[in-house]
This record gives sequence, structure tokens and C-alpha cells, in this order.
Amino acid sequence: MMQKVRVKPLMPPGHVRTPHYLRGKAGVIERSLGAFPNPEDLAYGHDAPALPLHRVRFRMGDIWGPDTPNPDDTLDAEIYDHWLEPADDAP
Repeated sequence: MMQKVRVKPLMPPGHVRTPHYLRGKAGVIERSLGAFPNPEDLAYGHDAPALPLHRVRFRMGDIWGPDTPNPDDTLDAEIYDHWLEPADDAP
């Protein structure tokens, strides 16, 4: 069973890898990809701890609303673990 998650609705300044349009949206972890250096730290020349990276699947209707064409189509995005929180009400 895929884990239900929500992208945290954070709006930090500077370089972030998580797309704005996915913040606050719910999806499921399609797979875990391993741990990689955090690009949000690397962008500023900081030491970058290795963080778990996940491929998260979102329904288009959950991103753009129920009136979007083909709302059951999906979008996969690779999102670091620190951007995700559990979402019991996710699809």
C-alpha cells in the first residue's frame, strides 16, 4: 500500500526544489529513491546532509481542481522527505 502524504505548504525564501503548485497538495509515495544531498543546501554552498527522496504521485484533479480535463491523470514529482507530512485524507 502506498503511503499517503501531503506536501508541506511552506514558502521559504531562496532556492527550493519543491514546485510551488504542489505545496499543500496530497498524493501517495509511489516509491522511495534513496538518500541524496539536499539541493536546497548545495545551492548556497552549505554542507548538504543526505535526505530521503521520494517519487510522489498526484492526481491532476487534486492539483488543478475537479474541472480540469482528465482529472484522474497523474503527475509524478520527486520530493525530499522534509517537505512531506502524513495525510490520512489523501487519495
